[in-house]
Amino acid sequence: MKRMLLGTALALLIAGAAKAADDCDNASDQTTMNVCAGDALKKSDKQLNDLYKQVEARLKDDADTTKLLVSAQKAWISFRDAECTFSSSAVAQGSVYPMIYAMCLDGLTQLRVKDLQTYLGCEEGDMSCPVPAAQ
Repeated sequence: MKRMLLGTALALLIAGAAKAADDCDNASDQTTMNVCAGDALKKSDKQLNDLYKQVEARLKDDADTTKLLVSAQKAWISFRDAECTFSSSAVAQGSVYPMIYAMCLDGLTQLRVKDLQTYLGCEEGDMSCPVPAAQ
């Protein structure tokens, strides 16, 4: 009986996840669009944090460059947040604001993801790259 209940619960969770993804593809109300934009940002932010940790790990033997990375990342976060506050200010009092703000954050986060991926793809001997090649 417990297995049957567990199986049913699991099936409902899977169906709920599929429905949520479908809701985002066909969102027709602002609340759903806001939630979907927030979910996309969370996914991008996780990707960014994972890549940042990889870059940090490659710099573990270089404290000075690690400090520069930390400084750059803090400055980038400040820029991203300020830019998105500015660019979404026209709708700051509206129900669309959470979606517009999250979409801005997500877009800039994806650009930063690409930057970090580039650093992680540097080849040995690339003097223009601050991150050592993978060993």
